[in-house]
Amino acid sequence: QVQLVESGGGLVQPGGSLRLSCAASGIIFRLHGMGWYRQAPGKQRELVARISNGGSTNYADSVKGRFTISRDNAKSTVYLQMNSLKPEDTAVYYCNVDSYRNYWGQGTQVTVSS
Repeated sequence: QVQLVESGGGLVQPGGSLRLSCAASGIIFRLHGMGWYRQAPGKQRELVARISNGGSTNYADSVKGRFTISRDNAKSTVYLQMNSLKPEDTAVYYCNVDSYRNYWGQGTQVTVSS
């Protein structure tokens, strides 16, 4: 029922920027907090940013000051603006709904490399 479609990943040089999008369906989007997660090869999946249904935000220490999470309830979409990208940001990025944490999309690959 819950469907999540991530997009916007790609190859970028260190210091560059990307904006990721996640379109959600099967939920009343405006009622739910949303999170962005990432998983690099050989590493545990980690939460990098979260936005509440009211718009408050939280960030992992590793991305704070560089990434910005936002949402557009009219489009049922959550975004992740990523600036000053580092090689260690390389991962598959996924979005997730707070109340439906077992539902995942296909993810979008972000590669930061010279």
